[in-house]
Amino acid sequence: AEESEQILRFLFQHLTRPEFTCRFVWTPGALVFWDNYASQHNPINDYHGFTRVMHRVTIGGGRPCL
Repeated sequence: AEESEQILRFLFQHLTRPEFTCRFVWTPGALVFWDNYASQHNPINDYHGFTRVMHRVTIGGGRPCL
Protein backbone atom coordinates (compact mmCIF):
# COMPACT_ATOMS: atom_id res chain seq x y z
CA ALA A 1 0.00 0.00 0.00
CA GLU A 2 2.79 2.42 0.86
CA GLU A 3 4.58 1.89 -2.46
CA SER A 4 1.44 2.22 -4.54
CA GLU A 5 0.04 5.33 -2.82
CA GLN A 6 2.25 7.80 -4.71
CA ILE A 7 1.73 6.27 -8.14
CA LEU A 8 -2.03 5.98 -7.63
CA ARG A 9 -2.24 9.61 -6.48
CA PHE A 10 -0.31 10.65 -9.60
CA LEU A 11 -2.54 8.59 -11.91
CA PHE A 12 -5.80 9.86 -10.38
CA GLN A 13 -4.62 13.48 -10.69
CA HIS A 14 -3.32 12.88 -14.22
CA LEU A 15 -6.51 11.40 -15.64
CA THR A 16 -8.64 14.33 -14.47
CA ARG A 17 -6.52 16.99 -16.20
CA PRO A 18 -8.68 19.13 -18.53
CA GLU A 19 -6.76 18.10 -21.66
CA PHE A 20 -7.76 14.46 -21.02
CA THR A 21 -11.46 15.09 -20.43
CA CYS A 22 -14.49 15.49 -22.68
CA ARG A 23 -17.46 17.53 -21.50
CA PHE A 24 -20.51 16.60 -23.54
CA VAL A 25 -23.33 19.14 -23.86
CA TRP A 26 -26.66 17.33 -24.06
CA THR A 27 -29.18 18.36 -26.68
CA PRO A 28 -32.56 16.79 -27.56
CA GLY A 29 -31.99 13.45 -29.30
CA ALA A 30 -28.27 13.33 -28.42
CA LEU A 31 -26.60 9.93 -28.31
CA VAL A 32 -23.19 9.24 -26.80
CA PHE A 33 -20.90 6.19 -26.90
CA TRP A 34 -17.65 5.65 -25.05
CA ASP A 35 -15.25 2.76 -24.78
CA ASN A 36 -14.87 1.63 -21.16
CA TYR A 37 -11.70 -0.23 -22.12
CA ALA A 38 -9.84 2.98 -22.93
CA SER A 39 -11.71 5.62 -20.95
CA GLN A 40 -13.22 6.40 -17.59
CA HIS A 41 -16.82 7.60 -17.27
CA ASN A 42 -17.46 10.22 -14.60
CA PRO A 43 -21.07 11.44 -14.84
CA ILE A 44 -22.01 14.84 -13.48
CA ASN A 45 -25.61 15.33 -12.38
CA ASP A 46 -26.32 18.58 -14.23
CA TYR A 47 -29.60 17.60 -15.85
CA HIS A 48 -31.98 18.44 -13.00
CA GLY A 49 -35.61 17.94 -13.94
CA PHE A 50 -34.80 15.61 -16.84
CA THR A 51 -34.68 11.82 -17.08
CA ARG A 52 -31.39 10.23 -18.04
CA VAL A 53 -31.80 6.94 -19.91
CA MET A 54 -28.78 4.69 -20.20
CA HIS A 55 -28.34 1.32 -21.88
CA ARG A 56 -25.23 -0.81 -21.56
CA VAL A 57 -24.04 -2.69 -24.62
CA THR A 58 -21.27 -5.26 -24.44
CA ILE A 59 -19.56 -6.32 -27.64
CA GLY A 60 -18.01 -9.78 -27.70
CA GLY A 61 -14.54 -10.57 -28.91
CA GLY A 62 -11.00 -10.30 -27.74
CA ARG A 63 -8.94 -7.43 -26.50
CA PRO A 64 -9.13 -4.41 -28.83
CA CYS A 65 -6.04 -3.38 -30.77
CA LEU A 66 -4.60 -0.15 -29.42
